[in-house]
Amino acid sequence: MRLAFISDIHGNAHALEAVLKDIETRNIDKLFVLGDISYRGLDPQRSVDMVRELDAEVIKGNADEWLVRGVRQGEVPDKVIEGMNLERDWAFSKMTSDAINYLKELPEEINAEYYGVKIHGFHAAPTDLFEVVLPSEPDKLIKERLMTNEAAHIYVYGHIHKPYIRHIDGKVIINTGSVGLPFDGLAKPSYVIVAIEEDGIESSIIRPSFDLRELIEEVKTSDYPNKELLGKLLINASI
Repeated sequence: MRLAFISDIHGNAHALEAVLKDIETRNIDKLFVLGDISYRGLDPQRSVDMVRELDAEVIKGNADEWLVRGVRQGEVPDKVIEGMNLERDWAFSKMTSDAINYLKELPEEINAEYYGVKIHGFHAAPTDLFEVVLPSEPDKLIKERLMTNEAAHIYVYGHIHKPYIRHIDGKVIINTGSVGLPFDGLAKPSYVIVAIEEDGIESSIIRPSFDLRELIEEVKTSDYPNKELLGKLLINASI
């Protein structure tokens, strides 16, 4: 059973197209989308439309929640909240009510099982769409924050835009990285493949390419608020 996990598209339909084309070449049996589909990118509506056309299990991320109801105080530093809500309002204005309602109604976790291997998927943490758990955290914190479903063998999440694969107590913890806004210094989309067979598990991080220069030119000529910031995030692949 070959599974693909993608997350954090952030309205970057160019990168999403590249990832989906790459997935088509890899004999994937099941696709999962771990949230943050539209906010902070030029193509919020198109990104939702593309995801809805997939035969995929989709869950909600914090940016999907922001699109539905706005960014609230305490969720981000006070100095950036006004600008982030300008970006949210821009994206909201580009989307249909049906697309917004789709994001609103998304579930918040995935529970799957193949060949007796149980997978728990979520956006940021099992009970919190906003929690940040970085790859550098000690084992104890990873277990407390991410591995609360003790029956699971594989834990997969997004949110931090930094892909990694880690093993703790014989279990696998995976971050998909980001399709649309990688923050690990490599300006390429990121997603994960997990192959589960009767005799074992194999996991890998995939980094396909796309035409970043074309996207940057579109950002420069767009009416997107904070487009200078968006361009820097895309080019530098870091915050």
